[in-house]
Amino acid sequence: MEILRFDSLSFAYPNAKHRTLDSVSLTMEAGEYVVLCGPSGCGKTTLLRHAKPSLAPAGAREGTVRYNGKPLAELPADTAAAEIGFIQQNPDNQIVTDFVWHELAFGLENLALPVPVIRRRVAEMAAFFGMEPWFRQKTCELSGGQKQLLNMASALAMNPKILILDDSTSAVDTKTDALIRKAFREEIPDTTKLIIAQRISSVQDADRILVLDQGRISGMGTHDELLRTNEIYRDIYRLQQKGAGENE
Repeated sequence: MEILRFDSLSFAYPNAKHRTLDSVSLTMEAGEYVVLCGPSGCGKTTLLRHAKPSLAPAGAREGTVRYNGKPLAELPADTAAAEIGFIQQNPDNQIVTDFVWHELAFGLENLALPVPVIRRRVAEMAAFFGMEPWFRQKTCELSGGQKQLLNMASALAMNPKILILDDSTSAVDTKTDALIRKAFREEIPDTTKLIIAQRISSVQDADRILVLDQGRISGMGTHDELLRTNEIYRDIYRLQQKGAGENE
């Protein structure tokens, strides 16, 4: 069942000479796992922000974004907050409370869920991600990777229909990255996942990988398909493989 659709979406920032997005069309099914990759400045973050009404950038837009068949702009703010989770690149932009335990509970409290439900979801997320040792720690004392993990756990606690990650696992180690992918499979298998990932090796299990170039989709397919058919994807992957070999 279709849950999210971009129909010929074009966008230009104010006073920009060129469009950041140029006639992007994409349909996502409920539960699908889709990854965006491409060169820096190709429009990945801009595209993701159009899927979250409160984060949509200002500028000239053409085309539409639909959620469950209806214009996304018509979605009530509280519904968008509950059903569309968005984790930003910089974790400090999202942390709003003083302590880890409260950050995990904050979104659930805003949804006015019963206290027992909030406590259960917070406990489940803390246990799954191994956060008990720093559960009562101040958020300002956390490392960058811990903050990204906290934002992830807070978003998952709300059981969103769509989870969007704007390159938000860049500061976590490979062990934590594997734990996040495990959460995708076990904790939110029915949640649609749309993410930007620089580390191709960690997203090869995606249902689809999209390659953006100069605001357009230049390729779409599985990891193996894109290695055969898309030069940009092939170059990114080879560069990362070379870098990994040099760091060993």
